[in-house]
Amino acid sequence: MEYSTRTTDDGCEIAYQASSSLKNACSGDALVLLLHGFAGSSAYFTRNYPGLLSDNSTTLHVVAWDMRGHGRSSKTTGGYHVARLAADLHFLLAHLDRGRRLRVIGVGCSIGAAVLWTHIELFSPASAHFAGLVIVDQAPLQDREPYTGWTPQLAHRGLYDEATLHAAQKVFRETPDDGYRGLVADCLGYRYAPLASATVSEEEREQDEAFFLDIARACDGKWLARLMADHTRYDHRDAIAEAVDVPALVLAGTKSGPFSIEGMRETANRINNGIHSKSGQDLAEFREIDAGHWMFYEKPQEFNELIINFIRRCQ
Repeated sequence: MEYSTRTTDDGCEIAYQASSSLKNACSGDALVLLLHGFAGSSAYFTRNYPGLLSDNSTTLHVVAWDMRGHGRSSKTTGGYHVARLAADLHFLLAHLDRGRRLRVIGVGCSIGAAVLWTHIELFSPASAHFAGLVIVDQAPLQDREPYTGWTPQLAHRGLYDEATLHAAQKVFRETPDDGYRGLVADCLGYRYAPLASATVSEEEREQDEAFFLDIARACDGKWLARLMADHTRYDHRDAIAEAVDVPALVLAGTKSGPFSIEGMRETANRINNGIHSKSGQDLAEFREIDAGHWMFYEKPQEFNELIINFIRRCQ
């Protein structure tokens, strides 16, 4: 994987990692585009790159980008909206494809899924840009919404109304390291739902925490707090029912701190009950992984195998 950068129309330098094979990509080749989560970066997928690129069953290229405000990309003063991140994605897609008509598989983890949904809402239909979508542990609405039946079982477990949002924003603004450590505690399955018999050594725990803290510290806590507000309130439920017209794979972590299995299953239901689903033929496949919110890191081999098998379904 090699780093490159491109500058957007508003002067933001977007950094991304790409497999060297992308330079020689041909029409019809598959491109896996990995979108990281809140306070993350393309480094999140360090454990996934080797397995994805070693598959010989199809011509496969891999790209992972650092969203603005994250990783090696510019830390802009503004731009803390999911829609701005979706516009950046649109810019990057055009640059990567260059008229080659690649089969792009968008893999959105957490807020990365929200960016995918917003992109297809703004630049619909999904099939104009993607051959398939993978949604990794993100419900289409984080807030609770009693008027439409969006119950606590479906919403985000810890960030679901104005009070919880303001409390979380205060932490990221004033003591961001506490916020980053909270993410580690909620998003690694063995931390959120530890087994009676420990399967991860103390040394591994410390290394994992240091890895994710180092990535998060590249961000500005105050900027993240403003992005958090936009992300938490953003309701994607109708958008995914109306704009997803390509195969989708919805992955849920059985030990996820942020979301329940019910919330993730509802993500698949919204797609399968949408206007593009055909009778007796679901667009979205729902799968569980025995891991946390960051399942790609905890179970990289299983995660990779699901992605590769899904690519075959999108041919």
